[in-house]
Amino acid sequence: MGMMKIQEQAQQQDHESFGMNFVRRNRDRHFKILMIWIVALVLIGFKIFNYLEAGNKERRKEVLTSMCDQRAIMLQDQFSVSVNHVHALALMVSTFHYYKNPSAIDQETFADYTACTSFERPLMSGVAYAQRVVNSERESFEREHNWTIKTMDREPSPLRDEYAPVIFSQETLSYLESLDMMSGEEDRENILRARATGKAVLTSPFRLLGSHHLGVVLTFPVYKSRLPPSPSLEERVKATAGYVGGAFDVESLVDKLLRQLAAHEIILVNVYDITNTSNHLIMYGIQNEEGDTSLVHISKLDFGDPSRKHQMVCRYHQKEPIPWNAIAPAGCFFLIGFLVGYMLYSAAIHIVKIDDDFIKMQELKVRAEAADVAKSQFLATVSHEIRTPMNGVLGMLGLLLDTDLSSTQRDFAQTAQVCGRALIALINEVLDRAKIEAGKLELEAVPFDLRTILDDVLSLFSEKSRNKGVEFAVFVSDKVPDVVMGDPGRFRQIVTNLVGNSVKFTERGHIFVKVHLAEPSNTMTIKKSETSLNGGTKEGLGTSGDCQFKTLSGFEAADERNSWDTFKHLIADEEFHLDSSSNRVAAYETSDHVTLMVCVEDTGIGIPLHAQDRIFMPFMQADSSTSRNYGGTGIGLSISKCLVERMGGQISFVSRPQIGSTFFFTAVFERCKKNAFKEVKKPISEDLPSGFKGLKAILVDGKPVRAAVTRYHLKRLGIHVELASSIKKGVALFARNGSSISGNVMQPDIILVEKDLWISGEDAGMNMLQLDWKQNGHVFKLPKMILLATNINNVEFQQAKAAGFSDTVIMKPLRASMVAACLQQVGIGKKRLPGKDMNNETPFLQNLLSGRKILVVDDNRVNRRVAAGALKKFGAHVECADSGKAALDLLKLPHSFDACFMDIQMPEMDGFEATRRIRQMESEANKQMNGESTVEEAARKGEWHTPVLAMTADVIHATYEECLKCGMDGYVSKPFQEENLYQAVAKIFESKPVLEP
Repeated sequence: MGMMKIQEQAQQQDHESFGMNFVRRNRDRHFKILMIWIVALVLIGFKIFNYLEAGNKERRKEVLTSMCDQRAIMLQDQFSVSVNHVHALALMVSTFHYYKNPSAIDQETFADYTACTSFERPLMSGVAYAQRVVNSERESFEREHNWTIKTMDREPSPLRDEYAPVIFSQETLSYLESLDMMSGEEDRENILRARATGKAVLTSPFRLLGSHHLGVVLTFPVYKSRLPPSPSLEERVKATAGYVGGAFDVESLVDKLLRQLAAHEIILVNVYDITNTSNHLIMYGIQNEEGDTSLVHISKLDFGDPSRKHQMVCRYHQKEPIPWNAIAPAGCFFLIGFLVGYMLYSAAIHIVKIDDDFIKMQELKVRAEAADVAKSQFLATVSHEIRTPMNGVLGMLGLLLDTDLSSTQRDFAQTAQVCGRALIALINEVLDRAKIEAGKLELEAVPFDLRTILDDVLSLFSEKSRNKGVEFAVFVSDKVPDVVMGDPGRFRQIVTNLVGNSVKFTERGHIFVKVHLAEPSNTMTIKKSETSLNGGTKEGLGTSGDCQFKTLSGFEAADERNSWDTFKHLIADEEFHLDSSSNRVAAYETSDHVTLMVCVEDTGIGIPLHAQDRIFMPFMQADSSTSRNYGGTGIGLSISKCLVERMGGQISFVSRPQIGSTFFFTAVFERCKKNAFKEVKKPISEDLPSGFKGLKAILVDGKPVRAAVTRYHLKRLGIHVELASSIKKGVALFARNGSSISGNVMQPDIILVEKDLWISGEDAGMNMLQLDWKQNGHVFKLPKMILLATNINNVEFQQAKAAGFSDTVIMKPLRASMVAACLQQVGIGKKRLPGKDMNNETPFLQNLLSGRKILVVDDNRVNRRVAAGALKKFGAHVECADSGKAALDLLKLPHSFDACFMDIQMPEMDGFEATRRIRQMESEANKQMNGESTVEEAARKGEWHTPVLAMTADVIHATYEECLKCGMDGYVSKPFQEENLYQAVAKIFESKPVLEP
């Protein structure tokens, strides 16, 4: 079956290729072929029409023949019946009038009998009997009947040899009584022929007396004695006693007969006497009546008189109708054939056009590919040419900042460093867009701590948000895993872009980043507030100031789904499901993937309605004033959208002008296995201290969303938190929280108060030392009173200290590590042991690079100085080479280098080629040492494999796969920072001891 299918497909492909080749070979003759096809269709259609039309005519002729023969047979049969009845009447007269004496027939008897039997002679208008009278018997005959023999003109008959006066007649022919039938020329001839032959004879058509209709007279001889066999003419004349005659009113009787038949109006019928071939006498019908003369049928008639000939001529009353049954098939055939031909013609034209377009597209493709290569090369060159001097600028600034500088000099150097990094960030955005368009953007899949990433974003924008007085907070659901597998850099880039836009466009209110699971099972029912669209009041948790919305800052937000009415369900759901770590682990392992929903909400200027449709288009901003007033290129959101889609998610937003914007995006990450937790490196975040577990705190905040966020950060430190909407209510909670266990009195360790509640709320200016801190008559030590503030001036700080607050203020945005550090400053929690502070990469790099001998290869002298200075800063011994060939000479085996930092773009021999030759040298040396083992096996045995890290400013072409392909162990982009340097170095030195050659 499989072979048959393959053969059928091959045959089909052969037919298709033949057709395509035919179309292409005759591309200039398509119109001529179409015209030939149309002419052929016309000829074939005409033949089809003639064939069908001939069939129509044949069927029409058959119908006419059938109808005409049917009428002729009926007329002939009826005539024969009438003739037989007249013959019988002649025999009856002969028998009862001459063979009996006296006669049994008289006029009355004859009239009654013929009237009673007239239905047996439907075609006859009447019958009569004329007696043969010779001239010698005339007088006695006239005396006997008491009337005189008359002619047809009703005049007394002149003297003749013999007469044939009518003595008996049917009532309808009573006017014939005494008329001599021998006086009429037709009748005389008829009588003589009947007497001579002894058979029925007919006259030619003539106008009958009385009716003046065309008719004929049938005559039978009546004998007064029996004739011998084969009598002679004299014997017949001598035995003749008279003549029985019947008048046929052909015109009336035939018309009556035809009316009895169905479809009598369809055809026209004419009956002719054709005895005289040169002059046909019409017996029925109109001689020149209109009708269809194109088709005529003639049926022979035999009325029993061999001396006379008759025929019936039939034709259709109406001309032949338009032959639609012939026109329609022929027309349909032509139309279908024309459509098929035109479709084939159009298809051929289309194929030719497609071929032309394909050729043109191929040309354009070649041009586009060349342009794309040129663009990529241009971007790579521009990137390299910009990054190379920027590497020197930022590197030298970094080295400069490590020296002793005055405050003014340090400020200038730091400002230059910030501007340089901003330029590098802009270049990175443009290059990211180029990577996306070229399809070269690749995502990592490494384990990372999502909360640490968000803490980094908080610290990045904390200074700007504090300077603006904007509330800035992050909340991560407890159901979000601590560690996921994905690309931390790209996730950080998306969140940084969204938060950066919010910080840029927000002057009051808040910026709120919220992360939770996006599975349908975790979707919460959105309940609208009873009192307002996006906020309201609830007993026990009032709003402060004049704000009326239950959001993070009390300002109205664009999307009501982030209000307290929704947020409280998320918190309640988490507390119900995740009370223990065992439950958390069980929920964590339910599936291999986790889909996160990230929401970034701000109360900034919003996005104008006319600009919302193009907000994700690259290099597009709301209007021209946006870039002028706020800066930026309009490329960040388009890059974020592409990155979100690459992560298997979607991004959307809700924005209301002058209210704010809320951006949502989902991202799909892999869940980490248990052993993957141990592999996660935290280069820029410390492990949260455990010295705060078991502590109790009272949080005084009148804004429920903000209170929940603060509670979230304290819970990360293991602190149990109770909420209160005012200081007085917090003191009341203090009384309830105290308890006696084994004679020891326990009480809350901390009271955290929001600054705006203490400054302008119902507890405004309250002195904490004057409150009643008693429980059951005992006075307890006052807990540590700490203010939470987004910003605070010196006057407010002095007032807070005077009111009993600690001299340490926890500044927002809150981070768990920063809160821990502040609490430790006021003496709460256990101090961390020396060596446990890992808030940056420097200690790691010191441990990894100290004592290492590293070769730096770069054709640019400034870059060599920067790289050498950065590595020496962390205790490495550095040697430099200015070309790939020089590097090969220094790395000839044996050597003492622990690693090599190799520039990619160098004259004569680039970094890729130099690395390939290094690996070739190592492979040959390892084979000599260990037979035919591979480089990987040699590396496992501690054999020669010098780690090579690419140093490049070309972040488009220098992909990780290309570096691995030529034997490199990774790459660091220029200008590299401590974080990038740590990530690259940690992969090669973390578990690798220093080997002696």
